[in-house]
Amino acid sequence: MGFSGWSAEAVAFFSGLQADNTKAYWTAHKAVYEESVRGPMAELLDELSGEFGPGRIARPYRDVRFAADKSPYKTEIYASLDRGGYVRFAADGLTAAVGYYAMSAAQLDRYRRGVDNETSGELQGEGLEVAGAQALKSTPRGYRTDHPRIELLRYRGLICWRHWPVAPWLYTGQARERVAGFLRTAAPVHRWLDDNVGPDPAPQANRRR
Repeated sequence: MGFSGWSAEAVAFFSGLQADNTKAYWTAHKAVYEESVRGPMAELLDELSGEFGPGRIARPYRDVRFAADKSPYKTEIYASLDRGGYVRFAADGLTAAVGYYAMSAAQLDRYRRGVDNETSGELQGEGLEVAGAQALKSTPRGYRTDHPRIELLRYRGLICWRHWPVAPWLYTGQARERVAGFLRTAAPVHRWLDDNVGPDPAPQANRRR
């Protein structure tokens, strides 16, 4: 069977997990997770792979070793695509994104030089909402406070995303078309980051979405 959306049961699964994030709840509803949550995500990634590359689904377990919140399970399922892209499904709906969420020092230097360049510094494309992550409160060293793209220069990561609340289309194959359409629309942001920033040679230094 191909991808046909997520069910109301999948939305209810995450709503329940938010209210009762325990091993008992997870064990009692694991079959729902596998069939109604993870299964559709795997089918979606398979159908997107031809255009956007293979996808990898993140583990459902939280790393609580250094976290104050010891809740054992993620209240969302998300996956990354090899050619750039991120897909998330949770009780609040569906999200798709592209970007470099966190940059290493070397990547950040390349990013700021790219933004500073007048011929390549414009990242806002038609219909795209681009925002940064981990913004500095001060002006980065070496740049003017009145720089025309000072807000972009303050970011330590750059992402572009779109979120869709739960609606009837989520339970159909239209969910695939929304994700694929967003990834195509956001491709200029992804290309700009790849061309101007690129991966860091240090292993796992870049969390790319």
